[in-house]
Amino acid sequence: MLVSILVNWLLGLSLQKERFLRGKVVIAISFNLIILFIFKYYDFLVESVNNFLGFSISVLGLELPIGISFYTFQVISYIIDVKRKPEIAQKNPIYLGLYISCFPQLVAGPIVRYESVAAQITGRKESWDLFTEGLKRFLWGLAKKVILANNLSVIADLAFDGENISVGLAWMGMVAYTLQIYFDFSGYSDMAIGLGKIFGFRFPENFNYPYISRSVTEFWRRWHISLSSWFRDYVYIPLGGNRVSPLRHVRNLFIVWLLTGIWHGASWNFVVWGLLYFILLFLEKYTPLGKIQSLKIGRVYTLLAVGICWVFFRAPTLTEAVLYLETMFCLSPASLWNAEATVALTNGAIYFLLGIVLSTPIFPWLTKRSWSKKPCIKYLAAGFQLVVFLLTIGFILSSDYDPFIYFNF
Repeated sequence: MLVSILVNWLLGLSLQKERFLRGKVVIAISFNLIILFIFKYYDFLVESVNNFLGFSISVLGLELPIGISFYTFQVISYIIDVKRKPEIAQKNPIYLGLYISCFPQLVAGPIVRYESVAAQITGRKESWDLFTEGLKRFLWGLAKKVILANNLSVIADLAFDGENISVGLAWMGMVAYTLQIYFDFSGYSDMAIGLGKIFGFRFPENFNYPYISRSVTEFWRRWHISLSSWFRDYVYIPLGGNRVSPLRHVRNLFIVWLLTGIWHGASWNFVVWGLLYFILLFLEKYTPLGKIQSLKIGRVYTLLAVGICWVFFRAPTLTEAVLYLETMFCLSPASLWNAEATVALTNGAIYFLLGIVLSTPIFPWLTKRSWSKKPCIKYLAAGFQLVVFLLTIGFILSSDYDPFIYFNF
């Protein structure tokens, strides 16, 4: 990280001079991607070559530096933003270091683009109102992670890591993981945004109730917004976006979703996961499937498509992902229901119910009602939040270490 800060600070300053501008941008981006490749992808590539071609090339066995996927994308955004607007280049390496190493969102996002916080690095103002607003946001995110995501993970782990599971448990596991990853990741984003507000930063929103989407296209406008917009603005649009011939547009979609899958991890599971979304978005753009968002069944289709894709995201290997889907759709010998499924449903019913309700914008809808502004309602809301906080502390004290899913990336 220190090397990244120093080198990118010098490269950013060099971009203020227009001479050899394109070459300097290529060098800067290549430098950052090479570091990411060495730590995150080199061993995966070597192992794949060894498996497919029978070679015996040695792997490096390097540990993944904390936050490298996130701050690599952030520093690339810095280089590109400075190339577009040389006057925003950061002259003080300490300030650039603050941007790259800002701890609230360093390890799991949102991915904060330099241009959006450049003024805040030197000119932000802390306030009591912003502090309390940030504290509330942090506590809700903590509750999402500890109360919902962690307990849903028990059911997801039982299904995905179990042997000879039933069809019912397979479906429950898929639904549990679909909810788990949402509350895990959006919970972290809430905590990061809340911590940012405490220190005077206003980080961008990263989720907007993605599971109410009517299409996969809409889903990716609502899920991990900072990553989607990063690929859109720094890869998709520079390639031509959708203002090109259909063939080139398909190429652009393929590149973006291949990179999106690879960004998430050095595994063929993530490659397939990204390409599945490429296929779905291609079908929505170029076949009658695109009209489904105007139908009520659009939400059912989107949830099913996203849930199936999450199976590849969660399963340890491609083979296990395929076997899991075969169980779900009764394509392999498996009982329809068993005792494990009954226990999982009994223990997880309350978390399924809360997860389904809270993955919809019911609370924002309630806060817009006129009666929600009454002082008595505000006191009740504050009391409710205190109860939720105490419950969260209780769950933390009684549970094992359960890291955020996106720490892996």
